Amino acid sequence: MSKNITISVVIPNWNGASLLSKNLPKIIEAKKNKENKIQEIIVVDDGSTDNSVDIIKVFSKEVKLVKHSVNRGFPFAVHTGVRFASGSHICLLNTDVIPFRDFLVHVVKYLKDSQVFGVTLHEKGFGPARGRFDGYLKHFGGEEGGEVAETLWLSGGSCVFSKKVWKTLKGMDSELLAPFYWEDVDLGYRAQKRGYRLLWVPEAKVIHAHESVINTNNFKRKYLNIIKERNELLFIWKNITSASLIKKHKKELVKRIVKHPGYIQVFIAAALKWNLAIKRRRKEKEESIVSDEAIFAKFS
Repeated sequence: MSKNITISVVIPNWNGASLLSKNLPKIIEAKKNKENKIQEIIVVDDGSTDNSVDIIKVFSKEVKLVKHSVNRGFPFAVHTGVRFASGSHICLLNTDVIPFRDFLVHVVKYLKDSQVFGVTLHEKGFGPARGRFDGYLKHFGGEEGGEVAETLWLSGGSCVFSKKVWKTLKGMDSELLAPFYWEDVDLGYRAQKRGYRLLWVPEAKVIHAHESVINTNNFKRKYLNIIKERNELLFIWKNITSASLIKKHKKELVKRIVKHPGYIQVFIAAALKWNLAIKRRRKEKEESIVSDEAIFAKFS
């Protein structure tokens, strides 16, 4: 069990100047609470075209800025932040997340367990992630109870995880799932299949104004929908290795294509990455020690 927990807050940013100006002061305030174990705040600017960099520089005494010269996408920004982080653990926060001043105080003790990959924070209105597999992954939120609970994955918008285990898992699959969507589900599922635990801690409170950046103001709705559904398929093809569950998937996939002709566009978009998905799948088969059925039995 590791005793020396130090936390680097990593904030990926793309054109989030207004959010940064509102929320960075709250994160800096939380850093002042020594019990949160925050040793640094890193903002990775992913090629913003607004005045994000100017806003970040206002807080230069408390915030480290790392810049991408061009926009590369969410998982790439996260990888950059983790690479520059010096903490034993990473607290990943979206620009639209507002933390309570003591949001990590009750998290630290769980991070000392080497079997815990990480903790998803308690976003107001959301409990731990649950899910079942009926040919596709049907995911939903559990109840906001008062007890610590296991969660199916760690929210990419607000979580804390071990940098050591992140490196073992090789982080988010930025190549397969870029530019965004499903990378946090994929990461959490891979951790579960290797025997790690993921927790939801009720006292770790934040407020998350979901999709304040990845929304129809910045992207066409059709594009967002295709990427989301494409990555859902890629997640399944990569991670679900149970023969019986893949059989269910094939049946449901055919049904979707037949009943919804437009879905063929999603299928083709995913098929273009088929070779890479299958390459990743082989690795999952080799390294997994927990079955798909065992995971879904715990979370359905």
